[in-house]
Amino acid sequence: MNNDLNTNIRLAQKEDLPALTEIYNQAIINGGCTADMDTFTVEERLPWFESHQNEMYPLYVYTIDEKIVAYVHLSGYRPGRRAMKHVAEVSYYVHSDYHGQHIGSALLSFAIEKARELGLKTILAILLGCNNKSIGLLEKYKFEKWGLLPDIADFDGKICSHLYYGLKI
Repeated sequence: MNNDLNTNIRLAQKEDLPALTEIYNQAIINGGCTADMDTFTVEERLPWFESHQNEMYPLYVYTIDEKIVAYVHLSGYRPGRRAMKHVAEVSYYVHSDYHGQHIGSALLSFAIEKARELGLKTILAILLGCNNKSIGLLEKYKFEKWGLLPDIADFDGKICSHLYYGLKI
């Protein structure tokens, strides 16, 4: 893990929510990164933000010159089901102006390390089959394709599969 890149990662704060919303909305507009098709207001994203204000499923931002350019978070997989308590889903988004700068790699590496510290045993990434950049990044970190839901996402006629990638840690 590149420690220089990790110095740019910190816990998210409520005042970060507008920037986080902007990055997520950009992913929606650009397509292929999320199954959401409608953008969100900052207020609509508040419950999501609040769900990640805990020690088990933290939300981290990546900053450059104090500007938030990306984020990563862990989420419970099948929350409330004790047999799944050591499993989390990882999600990450990078502002398109900052693609190709190894930020996604730094975030994923950081999230894997945090998951180990939290006592998690498995990390899942649930993504669209057309998201080739994320697939490549996950495979770089030894995630394996564990599941395929073929052709279930319909983006107004553009059909895409849903993939499950997993990593035992």
